[in-house]
Amino acid sequence: MNSSARKQEARPGLWGGLMIASAAAILGLKLSNAIAAPILYLLLIIPAGLGVQYFRAMQSKSAACGSISPALLRYNRGIALSSLGYATGLGIAVSLWNRYDPSPPAVFALALLPAIPTFAMIWVMGKYIVEESDEYLRHRATVAALFGLGLALALGTFWGFMEMFGLVPHVWAWWVMPVWAIGMGIGQGWMSLRDRGHRGMIAAQACGRTPPVRRRDP
Repeated sequence: MNSSARKQEARPGLWGGLMIASAAAILGLKLSNAIAAPILYLLLIIPAGLGVQYFRAMQSKSAACGSISPALLRYNRGIALSSLGYATGLGIAVSLWNRYDPSPPAVFALALLPAIPTFAMIWVMGKYIVEESDEYLRHRATVAALFGLGLALALGTFWGFMEMFGLVPHVWAWWVMPVWAIGMGIGQGWMSLRDRGHRGMIAAQACGRTPPVRRRDP
């Protein structure tokens, strides 16, 4: 399969949009009390799986453009494994917690099942920024991470004050991580649209292209 065919198949924007839409829909169902906690945790497997597909599509697109690096390959692999570990650990922890009556030390161990993959995601992200030698890719990753952090801080602060005054229901703090990941996806999408719209030199170099030069006839 040639690179043009791979670029047509790799659609990270589609998978990223589906991931964000599914997470927002699940959050809306939870806030409206339409679903119970066990169903919520099972549904979270959907955005986690879409996130894995999103990173695979990003990797395929980067490979087709010739802008992939060994650090980016390790990052995509680490995020995919961490996301699967998070979804799997969360499902196991909730199932055992609902089915049995574990002791406090056992509950602590169950809470670590989804928490440890979350810590792994943060470690993979930081490790990638340190190891990435391509300045353009490192810049994109840093801006996307800051975008996600800003969204999490802004939304968490706003929601906290609304909750303090009794205007909105309580939301568990572990939602910070999904919000951060959604913000990273939005940031990556925004930068892709910006580079595509401007057709700048950076976007052209990222895919191994040179912008067309208009020549005037003498």
